[in-house]
Amino acid sequence: MDGQVGTERGWATWPNAVTAVRLALLPVYVYLVLATDHWAVAAWLLATLGATDWVDGFLARRWHQVSSVGKILDPVADRLLVMTGVLTIALVGAVPWWFAGLTLAREIVVSLVTLLLASLGAARIDVLWWGKVSTFALMMAYPLFLLTTNPHDVARSAWQVAIRDLTWAIGGFGLVLAWIVLAGYVSPALEALRSGRAARRVH
Repeated sequence: MDGQVGTERGWATWPNAVTAVRLALLPVYVYLVLATDHWAVAAWLLATLGATDWVDGFLARRWHQVSSVGKILDPVADRLLVMTGVLTIALVGAVPWWFAGLTLAREIVVSLVTLLLASLGAARIDVLWWGKVSTFALMMAYPLFLLTTNPHDVARSAWQVAIRDLTWAIGGFGLVLAWIVLAGYVSPALEALRSGRAARRVH
């Protein structure tokens, strides 16, 4: 969730409940895509889970609910959704491994840098708006990759071929933007590190 919204409300908030549901349904998605032929259902479920990232932010702004738990839980849920979606969809051959690899590499870099900054005492960095856009684009593209691929190498229908072209446009945009946004975090990360260390010296 971006920015500061309202005052601290503890862990029991509607935005946190939405995030918890997203995480709870993630194993259901994994089962559908890896253990069944219901790839269309899995694709729609993954798309829904990705779209609900907007819902918890909307609820936080609408009802002025914010929590320290939510600030951690929301980005963690985002990372898990993206990485799980990327891995499973690549495993079933719905997206090339080079594209999946570039997506995963970015997510791994973000996770490692976040852990490093936390260990060094950096202040929290708010998610950049363009970062949300890139995540949304990728979470739209990966379900579409799955939706336009059939189990058992069944040939794509005409509508799947048409949507596949649009999917590559969305996915390419999201992936390029994700790496650009990553570079944009350098300055905020350095400032967060300075602020965090200054705060520790004061205390």
